[in-house]
Amino acid sequence: MSTKIIAACLLGAAWAVPCAPSAAPSSSLGSTAPALSARKAANSGHLTPLRAAKRTSAVAAKGTRRHQRGGRVQNPRLASHDAANVRDGVGSGVDSYTTYLGTGSVSEGWPDRSRWVSFENMFDNYKSQMLQSCGWQNPPQPNNSGAELVDIWDGIQRAAAATGVDHRFILAVVMQESHGCVRAPTTNNGVRNPGLMQCHNGRGTCNDNGHTLNPCPSGTIQEMISEGTAGTDAGDGLAGCINRSGRDDVSAFYRASRIYNSGSIASSGLLQDGIATHCYASDIAK
Repeated sequence: MSTKIIAACLLGAAWAVPCAPSAAPSSSLGSTAPALSARKAANSGHLTPLRAAKRTSAVAAKGTRRHQRGGRVQNPRLASHDAANVRDGVGSGVDSYTTYLGTGSVSEGWPDRSRWVSFENMFDNYKSQMLQSCGWQNPPQPNNSGAELVDIWDGIQRAAAATGVDHRFILAVVMQESHGCVRAPTTNNGVRNPGLMQCHNGRGTCNDNGHTLNPCPSGTIQEMISEGTAGTDAGDGLAGCINRSGRDDVSAFYRASRIYNSGSIASSGLLQDGIATHCYASDIAK
């Protein structure tokens, strides 16, 4: 999926649609999301671990990435040190769509980290989508349960604490790759991409070759998120991609999302250029 949705996610759009029709080479093009958005109910709160049911643990090809299993963010300016703070952003998000083009720089209009929505609000914005998204799979799968959403929350928090990757960035990639469906199919176009984050040759999945698990075990959900964030034996997760971004400002996240999607950034340095999904970084930022 695309970098545009990642940008969309971090600003709190309730529904991010891959690759808006207008992607002309200009530094700031606006595009309104199609009218399929479902807005959050006024009194809906985020799911908390207290509601989790106890369960048993079970244990489009991306470009080749360097091996960095167990990766951590190395730059202290980019590392997140307080995953427990879930109210770490501004506002509740705006359900609209903007196309971001360029290198990921704030001077080109990309959102600064100070404009990102909080993790709590971001998760709230996506609850409705996560509760429906498995039914959109081909073939349709059983939708996520409330307990599985709790496990996604917990898995993101654990991965953020272990790697220093901002939990909002992890959630943005989860939504970009699978719409938060724990039974997203494992794809294989030369590289196995399983689970919530469609990671590089990972193990964690609740839908492999038509074999699905319902419920999806807590340990497997955590494994999917850990592999996508910390990396696998075969390739980098988000932490490694941030370390490879070559930047120490917010553009590192947008560049990292493009690396996660395609394995590299185009020689032009423009995040909309190159292979795989051209609008991946922009979608993350939105």
